[in-house]
Amino acid sequence: MTVPASPVMCVSQRFFFDAAHTLQRQIEAEGSRRIHGHTYHAEVTLRGPLDPATGMVIDLGYLRLRLQSVREQLDHHLLDEVPGLAPPTLENLCLFIARALADMQPAPWRVRVWREALGDSCTLEW
Repeated sequence: MTVPASPVMCVSQRFFFDAAHTLQRQIEAEGSRRIHGHTYHAEVTLRGPLDPATGMVIDLGYLRLRLQSVREQLDHHLLDEVPGLAPPTLENLCLFIARALADMQPAPWRVRVWREALGDSCTLEW
């Protein structure tokens, strides 16, 4: 196997949060409109070249610190009230997380949010 001189690598970090929300839907409407909660899981993937000095795409400690800041905005909150999120769908959670980390170098390449208990997930890639 030949490895390129400047390989592009991906690193990921996961976190979870527990939160409540409501949702206006046409199907399963009654339960969705009541306040209810889920355990959400999220994974952020960064993609970039290795820094020759450190051998890292990014120091994962820095990524964990940034993800903790995002987690604090979501964990044990009513998602309907989180500024910049509404409506609190899986799709909008992916966008919310990506926007919160957009200034990172390298910027997030993939954000995935899922609810393990229900089998639902959404992935944002760019």
